[in-house]
Amino acid sequence: MVRIQSRLVSFFNNRWLVFVCAMWMQSCAGIGYVFGSLSPVIKSSMHYNQRQIATLGVAKDLGDSVGFLAGTLCEILPLWAALLIGALQNLVGYGWVWLIVTGRTPRLPLWAMCILIFVGNNGETYVNTAALVSCVQNFPKNRGPVVGILKGFAGLSGAILTQLYAMIHSPDHAALIFMVAVGPSMVMIALMFIVRPVSGHKQVRPSDHSNFAIIYSVCLLLAAYLLGVMLLQDLIGLSHNLIVLLTVVLIIILVVPIIIPLLLTFGPDSASADHECLLHESPKEELGESGKSPEQEEIIFSEVEDEKPKEVDLLPARERMKRIHHLQARLFQAAADGAVRVKRRKGPRRGENFTLSQALIKADFWLLFMAILLGSGSGLTVIDNLGQITQSLGYDEAHIFVSMISIWNFLGRVGGGYFSEIILREYAYPRPIALAVAQALMAVGHFFIGMGWAGAMYIGTLLIGLGFGAHWAIVPAAASELFGLKSFGALYNFLTVGNPAGSLILSGLVASHIYDYYAEIQAREHLHIATSVHGTRLAEEALKCEGSVCFFLSSMIMSGLCVVAVILSLVLVHRTKIVYRNLYGKTQT
Repeated sequence: MVRIQSRLVSFFNNRWLVFVCAMWMQSCAGIGYVFGSLSPVIKSSMHYNQRQIATLGVAKDLGDSVGFLAGTLCEILPLWAALLIGALQNLVGYGWVWLIVTGRTPRLPLWAMCILIFVGNNGETYVNTAALVSCVQNFPKNRGPVVGILKGFAGLSGAILTQLYAMIHSPDHAALIFMVAVGPSMVMIALMFIVRPVSGHKQVRPSDHSNFAIIYSVCLLLAAYLLGVMLLQDLIGLSHNLIVLLTVVLIIILVVPIIIPLLLTFGPDSASADHECLLHESPKEELGESGKSPEQEEIIFSEVEDEKPKEVDLLPARERMKRIHHLQARLFQAAADGAVRVKRRKGPRRGENFTLSQALIKADFWLLFMAILLGSGSGLTVIDNLGQITQSLGYDEAHIFVSMISIWNFLGRVGGGYFSEIILREYAYPRPIALAVAQALMAVGHFFIGMGWAGAMYIGTLLIGLGFGAHWAIVPAAASELFGLKSFGALYNFLTVGNPAGSLILSGLVASHIYDYYAEIQAREHLHIATSVHGTRLAEEALKCEGSVCFFLSSMIMSGLCVVAVILSLVLVHRTKIVYRNLYGKTQT
């Protein structure tokens, strides 16, 4: 009985269980990506025009990205408490919208509806912050893959929620709002005590590489499966029973990664794993007896994680611990001599722990912020205007491109984390070089969309989706490496503000004004007679732009801004070469 309890405790504290549960939370937390499916219901029931719906969309974007409160609460409260607040925000915000849309409560003015949409989407920031903070701390040597996978599932959540709604097959379209209000909140509450830091740096095993390979395989299978199911449902039309079966298979694919913590805890190698954990703990006890404070011990263990060669993790348990003990002894001696963490400056150095106020005066932090504003902001502009872009280029349906860019967004996040990690581990080169590559891909994608050639939309959505997604794997990981983990929640949530800021500038000021300008020219040329006969209202309804000219200039502007972002990212690469070489350079043994 004692052995079973010990196994259960070990399972509950396994960092891979935390990672898998964080993936599940993220897979239903990206509720902002289903706004395109919610807006028609809200528009018809509230009798809104397109401008009012666009205002709600801005509130949605702000709610998705403004997470200062979430970052602060995740630092001063237990993560489960912050997740509970996020779940309640999601439930109250979208639950109230569902009550209004279904006529169960009185209607509210537009400004109040914007507040509800903001509050509902802002609950997502708590999930993002808690998942990233806990998993980055649990996997300090694998920040790129971890961030990429978690952000990838957030990007794919729109497609997952849409498929779950297709299984429900409710004739009441407002039921999707109810599902968005209740579903993510239930998952957050169910998993809020599991997603947390669990001293994951002490759980490193040789099997970690194969475990990440399993996770990546599941990600690729999930993306291919969802893309295939969406195309089948759109082109062929499937029966409800078949849709239910396909959705059940989707759920099974999502559940598959749980086999990793189960095998690590209850599998045949679990006994040796327990022995390794004891070996990890014994030095700490010895150090405690030597008179070192817990804070000093944690500093030394952190230094060991940074200093030990990658090959040490692959050695047998006893040999590995002998090597680590030797390195610890050297570090303690260095600490006694004043050679470790001796600060000769008032503020921290890059690679150490910064507060938000300390980071805000650093040029590297603002270079990351501009990368989000120019690169990710231009990608979000395309996502928000995808309906008008496809319509102007003569495509009848936009939802195929919406689904495709969601898939590419997911693969960009997963791939961005994976390839940026290879750059680090194999070459000790700054992670932002992968960001420059992603922004170059986006520059080409914007160019293709602007030219409006046959088939250019497929290439454009592919490149922009991959580049946009890669931002959300690379930037958070780079921020944690350059500015530390202590205030990572606040740092991450400040950087995400660049996303809606870029969208507001590029979509609200640039793309929309250029679109309306050419739409008015076309309206005067083709609808002059109709305007004079039927009045202004018909002219407003006919204010629609057709042809590649509608988004040519705005696409070229965004392409140029992505080139500027590439230059800024390369500047950041040059500035941080030494930092990354110290963090990830090969250690002589």
